[in-house]
Amino acid sequence: MHPLIYMIAGGALGWLGLNAAIRRGLAAPRLRSTQTPAGMPWHSVRIPTCRGKQLAGWHIPGATPGTPCIVIVHGWGGNAEAMLPLAAPLHAAGYALLFIETRNHGSSDADNFSSLPRFAEDLDHAIEWLHRQAPNQALPIAVIGHSVGAGAALLSASRREDIRALVSIAAFAHPADMMRRWLKSKGIPYWPLGAYVLRYVQHVIAYRFDDIAPCHAIRHIPCPVLLVHGQDDDTVPLDDACRIHANRNGEQVELHIIPGSHEQFDLSGESLTPLIAFLDRNLQGLGAVPQNLPGKPVEPSLNNAM
Repeated sequence: MHPLIYMIAGGALGWLGLNAAIRRGLAAPRLRSTQTPAGMPWHSVRIPTCRGKQLAGWHIPGATPGTPCIVIVHGWGGNAEAMLPLAAPLHAAGYALLFIETRNHGSSDADNFSSLPRFAEDLDHAIEWLHRQAPNQALPIAVIGHSVGAGAALLSASRREDIRALVSIAAFAHPADMMRRWLKSKGIPYWPLGAYVLRYVQHVIAYRFDDIAPCHAIRHIPCPVLLVHGQDDDTVPLDDACRIHANRNGEQVELHIIPGSHEQFDLSGESLTPLIAFLDRNLQGLGAVPQNLPGKPVEPSLNNAM
């Protein structure tokens, strides 16, 4: 065989190995929930989502039919248990709750990769599952998301009309900036390797980062939004929340700064009061609302590598 063929084959294998290493390095760790919503009338649910997969979740019904329901979405590598501190105070405030675990997380089904758009897909299917539980009435629904789950909530709300309020906790402003911070933390230079990683990730998830960035999605969200961010967050700096807030389209987007970091944030006592007040203002006493009336979905801008 000609030596050039060996060189081409070796180069191709090298790129394939690099791509596989990127996929391994960015894969979300799976942590199973070991606690449950004790003291509340919860039950486990399985929710169908894309590609024939199912999501694990906890449903905590409200005291009466038609009680507004809040869908709660964890962050990257998280699970329902990570969001469990919100359960008791929100349920006591009069809300039904649906905690979900996205694909490749907690006890949900595995899939070939996770991404912000796939978090949003799973959230969409969870909302549609809720509508099916109450087919004869329009259920007021809000969403609380953390980190990537917050970014997914912002993306989902930018193309739906049945999310009546949204609480974003520690969302990053733009995936490219988040990736650059991750590359720096790993000691990976941006050029040329880091630039290739960003391009490859966009190729795999089939979306340009600009098309799914929370700082862009915020301009297209019709419902009120509360941006919550820890003042000592060094994973996603507070500047990211300020950037999203600055790019809002109207005055229905609020910014609430709380004590804590990216994972160890304090949502109790005085820090939780504005969150519940926000939900009360925008959910309580609602009449009929449209069920699953999405706007035009964000179309993939790149060919899927899978």
